[in-house]
Amino acid sequence: MTEPQFLIPLWADLTAVGLGGVQGALFASGFQGQRRLDLLGVAIIGVVMGLGGGMIRDLLLSTTPVALQSDGYLITVTAAALIGMLLANVFQRLNAVIVGLDAVAIGMFGALGTTKALALGLPPIPSIFVGACAAVGGGLLRDVFMGLPVAMMHVGSLYAVAAAVGCAVLAVLDTLGVSAVPAAITCIAVTAVIRVLAVVFDISLPEQRALYRRKVAVETSTIPIIKP
Repeated sequence: MTEPQFLIPLWADLTAVGLGGVQGALFASGFQGQRRLDLLGVAIIGVVMGLGGGMIRDLLLSTTPVALQSDGYLITVTAAALIGMLLANVFQRLNAVIVGLDAVAIGMFGALGTTKALALGLPPIPSIFVGACAAVGGGLLRDVFMGLPVAMMHVGSLYAVAAAVGCAVLAVLDTLGVSAVPAAITCIAVTAVIRVLAVVFDISLPEQRALYRRKVAVETSTIPIIKP
């Protein structure tokens, strides 16, 4: 990819932003008790999650955030957050739909981030890093704004791993000469499939404590036991 040939389709970017806005609003609407948010708070979390990934992507690439160059981004993400608020009770009953939307949104942000990085001349590995940061950036900022532990840093359902694998597939396809659109579609599909399977089958990376216990067991097994 070369910079003159690269242009993120506006509809694709706005779709990713809209999905992120809905996801953020649904997440924020679910809190009860002292953590419950008012309408403005829910809307802010939706906007942060919808725009966060793209903002982080553009900051890493030292480019002007595209969300600030058009009215469409803020209008789309605000409308999406409002839809997420109004239909929260409906969406909460459709858990499978929410998981699917989340997986597709992660894939789209990762694909757009990796594609833009490659187009601007970054090597494959840094481009994968940019794409993965774009994919998880909205969720990361959401947790920071909410004062919660950052989800991707704890045992979970391969949130960041799914994004990284999808972005890596895109980078490999680009190296092989595959054009941007089919490579991006493949990235989204791979990311979504890994994420959905991880949620359905509760797959996650091993816990650090489990690895440590295993290491201790291996080391202590080599210590000779002297019987009286």
